[in-house]
Amino acid sequence: MSLSYDLVIVGMGSGGMVAAEFASNLDIKVAAVERDRVGGDCLWTGCVPSKALLASAKAAHTMRHADKYGLTPVEPEIDTARVFERIRSIQGDLADTDDNADRFTEAGIDVHFGAARLTGPNTVEVEGVGELQARFMLLCTGSRPAVPPIPGLEEAGFLTSESVWDIQRAPVSLVVIGGGPISIEMSQAFARLGVKTTVLQKGERILPRDEPELVARLTDRLREDGVDLVLDVDIESVAVQDGVKVVRAAGGREWRAQQILVGAGRKPNVEGLGLEEIGVKVGTRGVETDGKLRTSVKSVYAAGDLAGRFLFTHSAGYEAAGAIRNMFFPGSSEATDFVPWCTYTDPELAHAGMTEAEAIERHGADDVHVWTHDLSHSDRARADSAADGEIRVVTHKGRMVGAHALTPNAGEVIHELALAISEGKKLSDLGGLVHVYPTLSVGIGQLAGEAAYERAGKLGFLVRSKA
Repeated sequence: MSLSYDLVIVGMGSGGMVAAEFASNLDIKVAAVERDRVGGDCLWTGCVPSKALLASAKAAHTMRHADKYGLTPVEPEIDTARVFERIRSIQGDLADTDDNADRFTEAGIDVHFGAARLTGPNTVEVEGVGELQARFMLLCTGSRPAVPPIPGLEEAGFLTSESVWDIQRAPVSLVVIGGGPISIEMSQAFARLGVKTTVLQKGERILPRDEPELVARLTDRLREDGVDLVLDVDIESVAVQDGVKVVRAAGGREWRAQQILVGAGRKPNVEGLGLEEIGVKVGTRGVETDGKLRTSVKSVYAAGDLAGRFLFTHSAGYEAAGAIRNMFFPGSSEATDFVPWCTYTDPELAHAGMTEAEAIERHGADDVHVWTHDLSHSDRARADSAADGEIRVVTHKGRMVGAHALTPNAGEVIHELALAISEGKKLSDLGGLVHVYPTLSVGIGQLAGEAAYERAGKLGFLVRSKA
């Protein structure tokens, strides 16, 4: 016997939970299917545990450098088993409250546990449950760590951003493969917790999608924290010698560590869903969707990492809500290509819109201008002994097209700038907003003031002379 619904959501991670909460407010019958645990990557293997680890690492770093605040520095006694115990406690608290399946059941959602496989445009088979029928289906199955085909890596064994949270304590030494956001956040955290940490990056710099000059400043900070960043590395093989894992590269170079952490991108979770059998097109980045997040099968939508557009928790939730709107309020939402992001190092590195190079490539160098505010001129940053950083705004003919911040809490600072970019504002427009003092965001107001003064200078001939 089939169960009939207006909507079936497959996957209860970040996207699926937002979709379920939104759908529960509509006059429709909704089911959600989860093969593992509600909360998905963000709660169990992504945002929550990594940020909890970073918080512990920052506390240790602050203790070592307490002299910056007029206090006596001390070397912290670090037991990483307690650090990982704290992380699991935070996860448990969230799983018992905000990410609890019962919360969705109480909201009227039928939550089914089991592996799902689409058997038709309007049917999905759930292991241990049976067939579910639906007017629409939303796929939110996320992604998983990609593993590069390095000879000997599988045999030697390694950790990923998923399996690292299963260990009881941190390794003594660590080689990290990859220089993307996950790798860099984890590397700084482990180094600050006393783990000898080496990062091997294939390219000429880490964080290749971010503003190069800010990445260069962050690179210096990471090295000061003890992270050994090695660039332009072409890894050839991995082996185990005397219980130690050895990573070998071209030119005879090698690095030894107790453990290896692979952070070389992610792959969409498309396997086992029966997608291609029912006509859902799947590309190299994931399920292909149109501007309404609809797949090649009109009753099936996809959001988040599975759709391969932006691999962020915040974009997954945004897309999932947009897909629901398009199902039941047709044409009401478009998938956006403007998604800010943040790498949660210390200091944080936030990004919105174009880099300087991207703006020049699109618009030409003559009409692109970069406005910079160094935190050495920020009263708040100096008061907080955090003056090593910068806010950068990229404009085209005065209009904001990109913004980047290497600051404490940059993920908070970037939103004003992101909103201005999305609304097509000029930098000088932000000068009309009174910024609270003393904050890091005062620097944005100062940049806006500079832009306004420059424009006023060009219009100086309009100033009324004395009567």
